[in-house]
Amino acid sequence: MQQRNGVVSAGTWCVDLNKRIAAWPAEDTANEIIAIDRQNGGSGSNMALDLRRLDPTLPVEAMGAVGDDDDGRFLLGLCDLAGIDRTRLHILSGAPTQCVDAFCVSGTGRRTHFFYQGVAALLNPDHFDFTQTRARLLHLGLPGTHRTMDAPWRGEANGWAPTLRAARAAGLETNLELMTIDRERLGALAAPCLPFLDYLIVNDFEIGAVAGIATRNESGADGAAIGRAIDAVFERGPLKLIAVHFPEGAIIGVRDGARLASGSVAIPADEIVGANGAGDAFAAGFLYGLHQGWEIERCAALAHACAAASMRALSTTAGVAPWAECLALARRWGYRDAPC
Repeated sequence: MQQRNGVVSAGTWCVDLNKRIAAWPAEDTANEIIAIDRQNGGSGSNMALDLRRLDPTLPVEAMGAVGDDDDGRFLLGLCDLAGIDRTRLHILSGAPTQCVDAFCVSGTGRRTHFFYQGVAALLNPDHFDFTQTRARLLHLGLPGTHRTMDAPWRGEANGWAPTLRAARAAGLETNLELMTIDRERLGALAAPCLPFLDYLIVNDFEIGAVAGIATRNESGADGAAIGRAIDAVFERGPLKLIAVHFPEGAIIGVRDGARLASGSVAIPADEIVGANGAGDAFAAGFLYGLHQGWEIERCAALAHACAAASMRALSTTAGVAPWAECLALARRWGYRDAPC
């Protein structure tokens, strides 16, 4: 049998209008936008382009939907330029391509997103066909941003769970990307998916929402609580690995009970342009390492390095470099101490 190779990057494909501002404004005021940049966005396109930037030889396939409009053609063109197989990236009529206004505050890198679903609301499990792919991994997201996928589907709690089940039945390993939305809604959307996941790479808020455990305190991420949340999620599905990232670092758990705490990259403040896409870049680095069979420590090092590299650009993927260059940047800037 032919060995599986590559990644299917599926789900959210949208266009980001990245808008840099000096500070987040009060309501009923007029405020200047310093810069505007149209780029790709969404977990599907971010992961696909990040992976191809990390390693142009890695086969990457796109699945999802775009509209029959200029934004849709923009995303298709990016796939073509990057060498991404877009055979199963559907072009749907009746609604525009999903779009996001992504506001980023200069100096802090903090970002706030306003998204319009557009054609993403029409995406459903029938748009995902895994029978022809020989990829090894599926990266799927984002629950909370697709009206039909988020709703009950043919007797299932939502459309995400049967999509993940179909991928595993076809021989793929699965990872689910989440988003920081209302914690109760996030937990409800993620719960039916856990039995069909091999990996879960999320931030501290998201793991807390899935586990039903508060994972932040007045000081930021609570490492002990994150550990308890990882344990709780392992009890609810067959996951092999859970990686939880936050600004100071990450905590990774594996099924056998082993834990690794790793510090993030100490990127100089004057190198930071924006944090939009840093979480996707962390996931891309980690999944790339897993795909290549690296040990967990090396996967974590690349994940942090890829996240730091991505913060050099306002858009989600433009700052990501080949994996060796990302690691070289991280070595130059240094890693923070591992969180407790």
